[in-house]
Amino acid sequence: MLVAFLASGCGQYALLQARKAWKDANQLYRAQDYERAAAKYEEVIASLPDGLPDELKAAYFFLGNSYDNLYRPARRGEADNDTLLTKAVANYKMAAESITDSQMRQLSLQYLVAAYGADKLNDPAQAEPVLLKMIDMEPGEPTNYFVLGKLYEDVGSYDQAEAMYLKARDVRPNDSAVYMQLARFYNDQGNFEKTMEALHQRATMEPSNPEAHYFVANYYWDKVFRDFRLRDEDKREYIAKGLDAVDKAIALNDEYIEAITYRGLLLRLEANLERNRPRQEALIKEAEALQAKAKELQQKKIAGVSD
Repeated sequence: MLVAFLASGCGQYALLQARKAWKDANQLYRAQDYERAAAKYEEVIASLPDGLPDELKAAYFFLGNSYDNLYRPARRGEADNDTLLTKAVANYKMAAESITDSQMRQLSLQYLVAAYGADKLNDPAQAEPVLLKMIDMEPGEPTNYFVLGKLYEDVGSYDQAEAMYLKARDVRPNDSAVYMQLARFYNDQGNFEKTMEALHQRATMEPSNPEAHYFVANYYWDKVFRDFRLRDEDKREYIAKGLDAVDKAIALNDEYIEAITYRGLLLRLEANLERNRPRQEALIKEAEALQAKAKELQQKKIAGVSD
């Protein structure tokens, strides 16, 4: 009994020491003194070699993140610097495996994925199974699909990337963010029709958001302005659709400077295609008036900020 009593007393003392080190470590971490914080988090873990109680298991994450913050990408290849990232990864893994809180576990996995990124370990093969695990843990969270999709893009696996973005849409069909991700992906791939389909879907999801309609107009203007291969009839169609979208944005916010500016830019494109001289001059005059209005609103905005 005496042995058990002494063991129990030692265990309580070790737990008190670990809690004190935990408190000190957190203060150092908040002060961004990551080197000393890491030493204290190491002390927390060393105080209880048989394993941390649930209340202290977050020490693995914060220890990993302290090492992560000490790592310098510009010094990649230097042994001491690279060791910091190795320690960060090891502790993120421990955190993900042992922490019972789902949010902290997910956060640990997110930072682990980031550690495998191009500016750090640059090892997408290691990141992929972590992301798949995150998706398995939260199948209804589109962010994880976005990150995995971008990983596939970065290594040139575009079919797999598209599949991830489409899965994100399927699990959250009423989230406008999934359509913006799809639009960005298709735009990067040079697929204009699918880009616009995604942007129109976003505008449908957010009919009262002027920015959603503005983005549609912006992409139509950019296509007509930059793609010299377009036929005039296609240009006219895209300009008309762009004007329709930008008018919706302005109807929702009549002081939306960017939308007013792009309405003028679209009118200038329309004027370039116009063969009727009076009509052309009228379009240019309207575009100039919009440019002046946008400038006036911008000056008012700057004056308001300075006041």
